Amino acid sequence: MPETSEQEDNQQRLLQVNKALGSGMFVYVRKLLQNMPAYDLALILQSSPSKSRTVLWQLIDHDHHGEVLEELNEEVRKGILKKMRPEKLAEVAEGMDVDDLAEVLRTLPDSVYREVLSSMDSQDRSRVEAALSFDEDTAGGIMNTDTITIRPDVTVDVVLRYLRLKGELPEATDSFYVVDRKDHFIGAVSLSHIVTAKPEVVISKLINDEITALNADMPEREVAQLFERYDWFSAPVVDDEGRLLGRITIDDVVDIIREEAEHSMMSMAGLDDEADTFAPVFKSTQQRSVWLGVNLITALFAVAVSSMFEDILGQLAILAILNTLVPSMGGVAGNQTLTLVIRGMALGHIGESNARTLLYKELAVGFLNGIIWALLIATVVAIWKQDFMLGSVIAFAMLMNLTAAGIAGVTIPLFLKKLDIDPALAGSVILTTVTDVVGIFAFLGTATLLLGT
Repeated sequence: MPETSEQEDNQQRLLQVNKALGSGMFVYVRKLLQNMPAYDLALILQSSPSKSRTVLWQLIDHDHHGEVLEELNEEVRKGILKKMRPEKLAEVAEGMDVDDLAEVLRTLPDSVYREVLSSMDSQDRSRVEAALSFDEDTAGGIMNTDTITIRPDVTVDVVLRYLRLKGELPEATDSFYVVDRKDHFIGAVSLSHIVTAKPEVVISKLINDEITALNADMPEREVAQLFERYDWFSAPVVDDEGRLLGRITIDDVVDIIREEAEHSMMSMAGLDDEADTFAPVFKSTQQRSVWLGVNLITALFAVAVSSMFEDILGQLAILAILNTLVPSMGGVAGNQTLTLVIRGMALGHIGESNARTLLYKELAVGFLNGIIWALLIATVVAIWKQDFMLGSVIAFAMLMNLTAAGIAGVTIPLFLKKLDIDPALAGSVILTTVTDVVGIFAFLGTATLLLGT
């Protein structure tokens, strides 16, 4: 498979670099790194222990530092930026896109951030300050200001002559944006129309006024959804008065989608999506301890529920053996629903208009799964222990817990979203508590009523 081959190549390069570093062959390492793309250089840095990164960073061609910084995750980038002087960082910033530079500057301490800005020329500084004025998770925070604007009353010939004088186009240019004299967005003209139209044609006749301009305050998640829905390659960004501020291109949206996927995956484990795989031991321990502590508290709550039925557990040892089965099944079923709902919320498929429909659907799925697995486990236990009543007890508990898991899997993320808490981060911990408590209480409570002596 191509993915496997690429991973093997990356590991081979990393092994080669590490061997050379270990042998002190720094000139050889510099040559190895010289012709690598920025993404591969970032991958090597992120795949190396923190001590090696300092050496590797010095061996990477300084002209490529800006491109490499753009590709690094936030945690690794912070570690490298801490060791860079502000004036050096200002030099590196000259070759970076505005949106990437703004992202880098946001990670710096206030004093360093202001020193870097003061080291820039006035034009670069004003562009970066414009991007920094918006929240980082909005269209304004991820936009680039490298747009080409044209007036509606000029001809194609005038535009072509202007482009020849300019010499080059901004990267990923597929359209030019048409604005009035006050920079209000009117529409867009595709590059292909400019190239193929007759020289005397006026730009106003080529405008595609169906192009939607994105408000600078639009959340980046909504931006990604619009790009996916309409297959855009780029989109203009405007302020509240409709003035053109910049543009967002498909490469920015790919980054958003990747970050969202990483965030969902890492949050399920209670980890930061920018976590450094090779961070120092103490730092990694500190980061993970928070959610381990939260999980311990919730687990103790489930233990407290179990302790309420200590008498029945003492009378029937088999209940202690079977006690983990019901919560485990509920946890798996609940996480299936939780994952589905969080994904649907991220894609914009779930909202107030259809939440109730989804709740009824998952309630029915949980109930149906409960019947299926309740009958199965009841049969197994009844045959195994020759005890029909014990089989009935665990069947009832299984039915209750799988039904509760379906309800919890829908309601927990919706409730957390209303509280502005990330469902991916806290949802699984709360769900586990619910399924453990309901499962234990249903099983041991029913056993106490029907089997207690």
